[in-house]
Amino acid sequence: MLLPKKSNSQVADKGIEKNLNRLPERGEAERKVKMKRQLQRRPERGEAERKVKIKVYLHRLEKLVNPVIEGLLTSELNKKNQELVKYQILTGGKRLRPALTIISSLLVGGKLKDVIYPAAGLEILHNYSLIIDDIIDNSSLRRGKPTVWFKFGKSIAECIGICYSATLFQVVQHSKNPVKISEIIAKTSKNLVEGEILDILFEQAGRKKEPYVVKNRYLKISEKDYFEMAGKKTAGLFRACFEVGGICANAKEKEIEALKNYGFNLGIAFQIQDDILDIFGQEKILGKKIGGDIIERKGGNIVILLTFKASPDKKGKILKILRKKAINDKDIKEVLKLINQTDARQKAVELAKSFVEKAKENLNSLPKNKWNNLLREISHFVIKREE
Repeated sequence: MLLPKKSNSQVADKGIEKNLNRLPERGEAERKVKMKRQLQRRPERGEAERKVKIKVYLHRLEKLVNPVIEGLLTSELNKKNQELVKYQILTGGKRLRPALTIISSLLVGGKLKDVIYPAAGLEILHNYSLIIDDIIDNSSLRRGKPTVWFKFGKSIAECIGICYSATLFQVVQHSKNPVKISEIIAKTSKNLVEGEILDILFEQAGRKKEPYVVKNRYLKISEKDYFEMAGKKTAGLFRACFEVGGICANAKEKEIEALKNYGFNLGIAFQIQDDILDIFGQEKILGKKIGGDIIERKGGNIVILLTFKASPDKKGKILKILRKKAINDKDIKEVLKLINQTDARQKAVELAKSFVEKAKENLNSLPKNKWNNLLREISHFVIKREE
């Protein structure tokens, strides 16, 4: 059988209300109690409670979508190769993108059984892009674990990536609108490629054996360039999640447009927060080295760009480091010190908040229900997250 059985999603579909509003299972309840205890020690209790609520919802949706993702990825593979292919998915992740796809569909009257496979597919597309991204950036850690290429080698990682991309053909067959869904996946994939090319060309040094990159490197990067890159990568995939959610619910054109606009602006805010965390995050929580964008000489980090804007003098000093042959820990600390001497962090935070507000405006024209309220909560969660 080419495709995994639909019984998993049919079982999961026995009342989305029951699945998402039931009493937590023991493990989940223990997690919730632990998080609530932490609230007692935190000053912003309302905000912390919001995080707890969202994490509980995301965990429940994760439990619904994970079996579908694994079933799709491993179908028609022998047992040994199934373990290879599942590694990337099993390293973790919040499953935010499939959760957003499902929530957006429920918001406009959709059913879980109609959206869960496309939602799983978008998470597979996301993880496919991460496998490739880690190869391109020579990243050895993701989510605190070895990346696919670092663990198995680049040739095996490339084979695993092909398996992820092939699985997307299977995903659309489980959709009510296979032509529309396949078109969105194809368009989003191409946008991801264009965004990734920009991200590479924003690097200020390195890749000497790649003449195209050396010749076409951006020595000057504007905020417009940055938003083009972020719009094609992170925000483009977020927009696709909300568009697919609406299509799976047979939503009206105006509703789909509002969902897309919400998703795109939320995605930009998400990327800005990613950039902030790369510079100011905690290594243990992030599961990767702080200052990764500095090590990779990336000019396409909004915090770095805002530092350039705030101080031409510091811009020159940072660019000198980013264009070095090799960057060491001392260099990273120096760049972080220079950034901290400006208001770049606060400007980035304000920028992320402005995109969240733009996103939320689109919710006003959508049905007023608990899923709408949940998206409002998630809007804040995206720019308050620490991982």
